[in-house]
Amino acid sequence: MPAFFARYPEVRIELDLNDRLVNLTQEGFDLAIRHTQTAPDTHVAWVLRESRSLLVASTAYLREHGTPAKPADLAQHACLLYLRDAGAQSWTFERTVPRKPAERVVVPVNGPLRANNSEVLREAALAGLGIGLLPDFSAATYLGPKQLVPVLAQWRPLGFFGERIYAIRPWAPQVPRAVQLLVDHLRLSLAA
Repeated sequence: MPAFFARYPEVRIELDLNDRLVNLTQEGFDLAIRHTQTAPDTHVAWVLRESRSLLVASTAYLREHGTPAKPADLAQHACLLYLRDAGAQSWTFERTVPRKPAERVVVPVNGPLRANNSEVLREAALAGLGIGLLPDFSAATYLGPKQLVPVLAQWRPLGFFGERIYAIRPWAPQVPRAVQLLVDHLRLSLAA
């Protein structure tokens, strides 16, 4: 944001960091950033970047508790869970092997911490609290042998986080100039 404000000092932004899905029109928001599969048809949406989920843990956690060999092993591990409405939680994985049908597995998971913020879950994983399923933008800069390492790398987590990050606004015949400037800035910044 500092680069945006340096370039456009006349623009004012009120930032509400909230994980709930709000009705943008009713609550008076000009723009939302959402991590989802698809944007709603009733809104104007810009793809800010592609995203994928990563299953990670600290080397200290894996040294103490062992490394899962298959998704079903996660049921015996402390998993760091993204807070959702449902009480029970499960993670879905898919493995593709050449010339064979894709294998899909759903695993019930549980653990010591549920949070609605991927940075909190990342910090818990770094501290050795458990195995976390995180969006790549939250985990990628912390991947390394002394920080976070991929778990079950041959399995791809499915459907938990969206595959794209969108800027979304209610449909209107014209997009306010400040909103378009911010969207353009985010697209450029997140593409890097």
